[in-house]
Amino acid sequence: MRNPDSLPPPATNEDTPLGLVFAITAYGLWGFLPLYMKLLSHIPAAEIVAHRVLWSLPIAAAVLIVLRRTDALREALRSPRMLGMGCVTAALISINWGIYVWAINSGHALDAALGYYINPLFSIFLAAVLLGERLNAAQMVAIALAACAVLVLAVDAGRMPWAALGLTISWGFYALCKKSLPIGPNQGFLLEVLILIVPAVGYLGYLATTGEAHFHFDGGRDFWLLLGCGVITAVPLMIYANGAKLLRLSTIGILQYIAPTMIFLCAVLVFEEPFGRARAIAFPMIWLALVIYSTAMLRQMRAAKAG
Repeated sequence: MRNPDSLPPPATNEDTPLGLVFAITAYGLWGFLPLYMKLLSHIPAAEIVAHRVLWSLPIAAAVLIVLRRTDALREALRSPRMLGMGCVTAALISINWGIYVWAINSGHALDAALGYYINPLFSIFLAAVLLGERLNAAQMVAIALAACAVLVLAVDAGRMPWAALGLTISWGFYALCKKSLPIGPNQGFLLEVLILIVPAVGYLGYLATTGEAHFHFDGGRDFWLLLGCGVITAVPLMIYANGAKLLRLSTIGILQYIAPTMIFLCAVLVFEEPFGRARAIAFPMIWLALVIYSTAMLRQMRAAKAG
């Protein structure tokens, strides 16, 4: 799943109806993604991730060819520095995808929702620690609340919520590294897919030779579901990339909570994952932290606009 932090800020200071349609559509598709992944719960997460890479390649390539935006990609492929940066972001996004698929298909969708709720708070924490950005009082309170929520879950379960933390940490560093990658979002996505295609094809080839592959050219259920992994991976990202250009950063910042909220609802209402006392305490703490964070962000942007 992709986050606004990994993409450049909108090219406009005004919200447009088309931008809202694009963004809400993308976040809605990401929110429904657990329902699709649950249909593949009998397939190992690594195999699903490999198919996400494999079948995203033709879609991402076709979009860039149609839009005639392949020049930047060719330059990136000729640059050792860009390739190195691309390898880092490709590794991080593959780890994130793997944890996400495992969490959904192993009964930890609530942990996935928690991880994506914490994402923006972890991003501002990273910015403070690694980039020297100063935190205001509201941001510090929001981060403290999120940390306390994780502590509540850890004490109750006797262990850290590793799936949630894995998603948060992998995506936080992915977003941070992605910002330093001087290439457009669609070109960057295709670069990552091209880097990952070699290990993905190699792994799928190994599964085929050992008879452990779930993908067979028989037109069966698994064939179509794994083939569709390319669509559910590439299409929402590209819809979002276009929407982000037509919306204010503050609007994108608020809309990003649509996806984890839908994942949360899927986990509780559809997958019927247990929502015990600890989660009943921790999730409201996270929601309060996000309200504080979002309110402070909106006030800061309004003040900057007025100035």
